[in-house]
Amino acid sequence: MCRKSATACLVKSPALEGVAGLSLVERLRMLPDPRRRRGVRHPFVAVLLAAASAVIAGARSYAAIGQWPASAPQHALARLGARVTGTPGVRAAPGPATIRRGIALVCPGGLADLTGASPGGADSVAVDGKAARGSRHGQTPAAHLLAAMTGDGQTVTQPRVPDKTSEITCFAALLGPYDLSGVTVTADALHTHRDHARFLVEEKNAHYLPVVKASQPGLHRRLRPLPWKDATARRYDREVSHGHRETRVTRALTVTGLDFPHAVQAMRVLRHGTGLKTGKCSRQTVYAITDLTSQQAPPQRLGRLARSQRTIENRLHLVRDTAFREDASKIRTGHGPENMATLRNLAINTLRQHGHHNIAAGLRHASYDPFNRPLNLLNIP
Repeated sequence: MCRKSATACLVKSPALEGVAGLSLVERLRMLPDPRRRRGVRHPFVAVLLAAASAVIAGARSYAAIGQWPASAPQHALARLGARVTGTPGVRAAPGPATIRRGIALVCPGGLADLTGASPGGADSVAVDGKAARGSRHGQTPAAHLLAAMTGDGQTVTQPRVPDKTSEITCFAALLGPYDLSGVTVTADALHTHRDHARFLVEEKNAHYLPVVKASQPGLHRRLRPLPWKDATARRYDREVSHGHRETRVTRALTVTGLDFPHAVQAMRVLRHGTGLKTGKCSRQTVYAITDLTSQQAPPQRLGRLARSQRTIENRLHLVRDTAFREDASKIRTGHGPENMATLRNLAINTLRQHGHHNIAAGLRHASYDPFNRPLNLLNIP
């Protein structure tokens, strides 16, 4: 296992499907408090809610997160459930050290699962990994995080890949706790594995669409000479985004004897790109395979599913790097790197759920009223 499972971290509800209708406060109450009982003064849920609210208000570090509750008025501390002092009606904010210990100690699998979106009912789920570069220290490698995100930009979960292992060994553990019936899982070439295909189709009743690159020489060699020019199933897409004009030509063929579990269709995407400022042209050919038939997934849908894999890079990893400066973060100890990434994912999910498609603009909006808007966005009563 690449992480603690949800059942190892939760003591009240072992089934993730059972928490779908619960509020964030109710979900966090399911997490066991990892702190030693002696000397505990602040409710654990209040500590986590303070951290989540601070991140939505724009906090990027432990120091910034600690300053948020220290400056919070009494009405905000009351909503968080902060500790009541000896003076009636006066609440005490958890200190920076208390928040830092809580984030570093809390079970990363449980926190990620309970604060993530549910993949049930989604058309697709994309899987991709990212290294938190700033967490590298001396001989200790950077924390590598494996994320799953729905096609509409909601992060499902994100565990840490243990050192000296790879994303491949964590694939089944990442998706195992979730109901993926009818969902198409997309992934890069690293996850084009027979065991992954069997796991998705035979155990999860899901579908797959992984990319095939030269790193799978046998499979890649069988796909390249297929009669792509004769394919009648094709799709043309054009778009302009981020100063780049791109044309994509998607062609699909029904295949037999591909020697890959459950594969019945192959696709090829030709990407022609032009930089609007530089005029530089680029060309890329991408192959993929799927268990979806031509009736289930014509080229229009295949192209959309293939785009969802790129979405996780642009709408999650890039956003965390630019809006939260994740690669510059020096948080390294304990479960800090993965849990801080989870809090950032929660902020991104929450802002998108409330109509903020530009995350940087959403963070600025929350920061203008930092002790009300983040709590309102998180639906904290």
